[in-house]
Amino acid sequence: MIRVGALCFIVCAALAMPRLAFAQTGADDVAAQVRSQGHRCKPPVTAKRNVRRSRPDSAVWILHCQNARYRVRLDPDMAARIVRLR
Repeated sequence: MIRVGALCFIVCAALAMPRLAFAQTGADDVAAQVRSQGHRCKPPVTAKRNVRRSRPDSAVWILHCQNARYRVRLDPDMAARIVRLR
């Protein structure tokens, strides 16, 4: 017989599944920031964190879009610093 706690866990997990399917990817989030600052990013392809350039309070991402490539530094409570790469 299934315990009540286990049954509750299964039901809650099943209800959360559709929400997970519509979650944005990291590339979508970084691309949204890039677009909000006036840069063009047709469908984002990938976003990869640059660990070497990142710091604990400042994340650096390399964003690949279909039409461009950007290095994006995201600092809390500040505009992103965006550099277009070749």
